[in-house]
Amino acid sequence: MAESSRRLPASASADELKRELQRRVNCIVEDADYTIEDTDDAMHCLSSLKDLKVRPTPPPEYLCPLSHQLMKDPVVLASGQTYDRPFIEKWLNKGSRTCPETKEVLPNSDLIPNLLMRKLISLWCNDHGIELPDKDHGIIPESDRYHFNSLLEILSSNDDVLEKMKAAKLVRILTKRFPPLRAFFEEDSVAVTKLLHPLISGNVNDHPKLQEDLITTVLNISFHDPNKKLIATNPVVIPLLVESLKFGTLETRSNSAAALCTLSSLESNKCIIMKAGALEPLVKLLDEGPLLAMKDAAATIVSLGVVKENRSIAVFEGAVKVIMKKITDRILVDELLVLLAMLSSYDKPIEQMVKLDAVSCLLSIIKEDTSDKSKEHCIAILHTLCYNDRTRLQEMWRDESVNGTIANLALNGTTRAKRKAKEIVEQIDKYFSGAQTS
Repeated sequence: MAESSRRLPASASADELKRELQRRVNCIVEDADYTIEDTDDAMHCLSSLKDLKVRPTPPPEYLCPLSHQLMKDPVVLASGQTYDRPFIEKWLNKGSRTCPETKEVLPNSDLIPNLLMRKLISLWCNDHGIELPDKDHGIIPESDRYHFNSLLEILSSNDDVLEKMKAAKLVRILTKRFPPLRAFFEEDSVAVTKLLHPLISGNVNDHPKLQEDLITTVLNISFHDPNKKLIATNPVVIPLLVESLKFGTLETRSNSAAALCTLSSLESNKCIIMKAGALEPLVKLLDEGPLLAMKDAAATIVSLGVVKENRSIAVFEGAVKVIMKKITDRILVDELLVLLAMLSSYDKPIEQMVKLDAVSCLLSIIKEDTSDKSKEHCIAILHTLCYNDRTRLQEMWRDESVNGTIANLALNGTTRAKRKAKEIVEQIDKYFSGAQTS
């Protein structure tokens, strides 16, 4: 049955018009019983969007840093930054005590009306024939809230797989294109469980496309900072991400890794992800995946590796062997050297690197026209190797006597690279001068 006709007000934003247009077009395409009003409303949305295109763009200082929309009720935070009241109030009401822009801790949560900014915005709107938005305009319109919740209800209660697939695809699109909808999950404690119900209630791999859309939606909503904790502490989410990381399509596996990376930016989430067994499939994805998936996997392992225990697990799961294979083939050299440098902090990975001819590989990368950062990571790893296994100094000396690779870096590298390279050269000289006098 077609939806009843509903015209948006003339002050509707581009996002609201696009959402309404999407509803009307879906209704026309998918429902044989659509009405003339549906087509009229779709045309009205298109016409309004066209009008918006010719409207002038507000100066960036008139836009709220949180909503990126024209401020309706600008207020000044203790940090001196100006925000739109409803958005900064939402930030503070969730317990945040830092300025979103400067990240500094706030001495108080007072909000002082920025009357000058309000006046400037008002004058700009009058000059351009634009109605100043109402102060009380909500972050998520009720109509959007109702529509979005109806999609989650389909996912959590409807037995029709095709209907669930349609709803999952739309939720994925909406959470990508309209970031304010990501806050819906913050406000509704069971929304994430509703979203993932099709994967909880059945075999996660029964419907690969449905799984892909739902996991990608988790990635989308994880970009909203307040969602990070509630997603990770929901007992079903991380296990489903790990399961999808193991057995989903390549896109699902890549997006699972990306979601875990985003969630792991919160310190308390790192151990939750590790305990769910994420490192084994991450290393496997790093080995098997296409380039983008490998990047996601590497970034996630680096993020998790901030916890020392996670580094030892990654090494146990074969990360060093995979990294050496990739950088030898010159695949993702910059990204993987960061990870290798992180892992080379104790004996086990050093032993593995020695067996895998790491010294020769790292020296060859330094000789090539690679980035300064890559050379810096290479020399840092070589520094660790020679200080933990002095027999490697002989291999470095043989190269140095022919090519002067490390001495050259000591003269021309970054500040850190120069220091590390100089210390290695000194160790080589000391090692061999001692050997000659003994």
